[in-house]
Amino acid sequence: MPKYYNGNLKKIFIIGFMISTTSAGTEYEAIIGLETHCQLSTNTKIFSDSSTAFGSIPNTNIDPVCMGLPGILPVLNEKVLEYAVKAGLALNCQIAGYSKFDRKQYFYPDLPKNYQISQYDLPIAENGWLEIELVDKHFNPTRKKIGITRLHMEEDAGKLVHVGSDCLASSSYSLVDYNRAGIPLVEIVSEPDLRSGKEAAEYAQELRRIMCYLGISDGNMQEGSLRCDVNISVRPLGKKEFGVKVEIKNMNSFNAIQRAIDYEIERQIVAVKAGEKILQETRLWEEASQRTISMRIKEGSSDYRYFPEPDLAPIEISSEQLYEWRKQLPELPMEKRNYYEAKLGLSAYDARILTEERATAEYFEATIAANANPKQAANWITQDIAAYLNKQKLTIAELALTPENLAKAILLIENGTISNKKAKDKLSELLAGKSVEEAFKGAEQISEPAVLELIIDKVIAENPGELEKYRAGKTKLLGFFVGKVLKETSGRADPKLTNQLVSKKLSS
Repeated sequence: MPKYYNGNLKKIFIIGFMISTTSAGTEYEAIIGLETHCQLSTNTKIFSDSSTAFGSIPNTNIDPVCMGLPGILPVLNEKVLEYAVKAGLALNCQIAGYSKFDRKQYFYPDLPKNYQISQYDLPIAENGWLEIELVDKHFNPTRKKIGITRLHMEEDAGKLVHVGSDCLASSSYSLVDYNRAGIPLVEIVSEPDLRSGKEAAEYAQELRRIMCYLGISDGNMQEGSLRCDVNISVRPLGKKEFGVKVEIKNMNSFNAIQRAIDYEIERQIVAVKAGEKILQETRLWEEASQRTISMRIKEGSSDYRYFPEPDLAPIEISSEQLYEWRKQLPELPMEKRNYYEAKLGLSAYDARILTEERATAEYFEATIAANANPKQAANWITQDIAAYLNKQKLTIAELALTPENLAKAILLIENGTISNKKAKDKLSELLAGKSVEEAFKGAEQISEPAVLELIIDKVIAENPGELEKYRAGKTKLLGFFVGKVLKETSGRADPKLTNQLVSKKLSS
């Protein structure tokens, strides 16, 4: 029997990198579907009042319900139902007016009851779709609609930590942390509409964006809040029947999803061409060796011996309640991208970056609501501000520069009060929380011709040798004089007007 684990769980962060999509070749195509488990951001578990806090001391967030002790009954957390329905609505699913829970029987050390409460034949949501956007190297977008087969609620199992190895078979012993047992999940099953690792990774990312926009999940893959299992097979082009399906687990980043699929496509094609039989099995993605390895023969649904959960009543949702939850849905990422491109004139690249996180989109929208030019606001947020946040390891919600102050700065640049360069020089002060008036004090652009002419006359008088060379035909020295004027004014001289006045003075 595994030992109970009471130490600190080590968090492993694997940083992936994008690779080019591996083609299934001209003879075969890949058939790919994803099963995504998304942890819901409730404070308590799905059927009990134990905490769902991540990082707690192992085996402290447990109770008689999630441990399956005799004489107790589960009670559905109402927030879980609300979040599941909102997820189904956002994915264009049909919400069931009547659904139920079932027991899924299997035996594994991380499952204290030896069954999981899930949903089988009557899930909460079915028959939806999700649109993904794929881009080429020039960032030209194309869109594809991916079907959603079903979305259902279920409880999570515990966590096994294998000592001396990353798998049970070769470890010295295993430790069990039951803190995750009973954590609320929705499982989202896609149709087999995906054809490459790149499409699958983008589908998973868009799914994460939607869950985060809804506020029902943090989508943190490193903490296990979002986990994807991939079902993949290959078949000859033009053939309607699917090949033998293989499931891949253990992918903790979107880049790992893409790499695992691309590897598995090639592995199956090579095997089929060699006349080998593809087994219906579960395989693991091994990050260190960049390959999939066999884990176990895949179970069928009959192996789980589903039957209706006797301790939980069926769920009925009224049309009035469904209407209220639908009204609470926010504008989703694809809707925002459409608006930014069609109405605000932004590029597909800018629209995608700005909508990656809901907080970024809201910051951008607050900036343009304060009368900033959308394109200029997008440039500042996706470039200078993004670089600062990345360097300081901050989120945009922690930024001291308010959208209103950013809008003021952009308006001052546009009306010529301050130069773009000077604004960038003063950006650090704005980011530190200073008002526009404080940060830009004494940095206003000099644009009065009479003032600039006096400075230009002084510069010309101090550089007679360069003046003589200019008049002898070395007209490139115009930049020398303009630079001197800008230096003399600490960069405050209007560059365009300065150029015109210097040229006129040198030629007179």
